[in-house]
Amino acid sequence: MIKNNKKQKILVAMSGGVDSSVSAALLVNQGYDVTGAYMVNYSQAEGQCWRADYQDALRVCAKLGISLLKLNFQKEYENLVLKKMFALYKQGLTPNPDILCNKFIKFGSWLFQAKKLGFSYLATGHYAEIKQIGAKLQLACAKDTAKDQTYFLHQLNQNQLKRAIFPLGKYYKPQVRQLALKFKLPTADKKESMGICFVGKVPMKKFLATRLKQKKGPIYLSGSEELIGQHDGLPFYTIGQRHIGAVHSKRPLYVLKKIKSANALVVGYEDDPAYYMTNFKVKNINWISGQKPDFPLQCLVRLRHQGLMLKGEIDKNNKNNSGQVKLAQKTTIAPAGQFAVFYQSGVCLGGGEIA
Repeated sequence: MIKNNKKQKILVAMSGGVDSSVSAALLVNQGYDVTGAYMVNYSQAEGQCWRADYQDALRVCAKLGISLLKLNFQKEYENLVLKKMFALYKQGLTPNPDILCNKFIKFGSWLFQAKKLGFSYLATGHYAEIKQIGAKLQLACAKDTAKDQTYFLHQLNQNQLKRAIFPLGKYYKPQVRQLALKFKLPTADKKESMGICFVGKVPMKKFLATRLKQKKGPIYLSGSEELIGQHDGLPFYTIGQRHIGAVHSKRPLYVLKKIKSANALVVGYEDDPAYYMTNFKVKNINWISGQKPDFPLQCLVRLRHQGLMLKGEIDKNNKNNSGQVKLAQKTTIAPAGQFAVFYQSGVCLGGGEIA
């Protein structure tokens, strides 16, 4: 959270997109000492799109009259995100690379390097707000609820938030586009990028196949043990996803279970009780305040980015910082390895990994 001192140096992470461009422009317009930084995190054959983005970031910084550093974090991204992601998929889990990236790279390695280079803050184009209540910092939801990214940021702690700035938290996306036009930024009309964090728009199954071996196995229909097809390898399937493959009927089938010991996949229809859940365990809960709340905690629970806010209750944590979540209504199953994130009154409290 930025302190009232215009002389403090701010490093803005420039992706070459409109959000980070406007973030930099707003800070420059407010009179802060701003430097841009383009981070190279992944550059294998299918991830060369960063070169065009770097050129866009250069053009934006030239327009704003600020310098642009190019920093290389490929080693850190490989070791802290990709290796962990592939290992978790191999175990049958479904990790979230964007959450890993924010925790270990953007507000880990990037922030460490920013401080090392003499910058007081790291600013990004995330849609979120940081508010101070007493001695504690809160991660508040963005004004634009359709763009809110607190789900991806819920693993941050107080020390990280103290050095972070999110200039777009008070704006709606159309307003950001208008600001880009107002500042005459070269990226004003640039489309949003989608895909795996820093890797690009490549199907996850195709990306996983670059490092994980395909080991085919049987697909069974839930409740009947009927063999209805063959899968390509358990890591390539996510619990809850619609199953595209064996044609069994006109009704859609969904992945309900992975049986690692038998290398088997179990699928079922949307009226199968196994397709829904109300109670589940979470582990390694991160409380952004640094303090555990009073239990049982009544809050809203989000299981996916932009997913519905579900009323729920969290019981008292045990010594392993895990707990039990009880939802007021059933919802479709979420895969182990993904995250449940907790909210109260528009503030992200933190979250934990679905066990």
